[in-house]
Amino acid sequence: MLIGWTELAAVALGSAAGGMARYWVTALVSRVCTSAFPWGTLVVNVSGAALAGLILGLLTIKTPIIASQTAVALLLIGFCGSYTTVSSFALQSFVLFGDGRGRSMAAIGNIIGSFVLSLLAAYLAIYIIAARSELGPWQIAGGLW
Repeated sequence: MLIGWTELAAVALGSAAGGMARYWVTALVSRVCTSAFPWGTLVVNVSGAALAGLILGLLTIKTPIIASQTAVALLLIGFCGSYTTVSSFALQSFVLFGDGRGRSMAAIGNIIGSFVLSLLAAYLAIYIIAARSELGPWQIAGGLW
């Protein structure tokens, strides 16, 4: 992929929007779920994986709405990359393990749950797109990379 100023600007714009959306969703979920478990991060990572799967599927089947390198930069790399958060997930899991309050099982649940649910969300999103196209899910998943 050729990287130009247009793509860099698209990544910056998508990242700003994705970061703000992550902050908003995490804050909203944290107000509803007041436990020490990082529900907000889990929600943004799983929903972000589903969104990335949908975007990847649409880009792969060459839907005219979002078929450009700029769209990839804006939506997939910028927005989804900033909306989802491996760093918060890792730090929150680390804190659950070592906070001295016996929340090791919560940490393990967060790690396994985040991994499994995110993969499942991405797969289901890709599968939905594949069901509406002539491509299989694995053709779509490998279509952009």
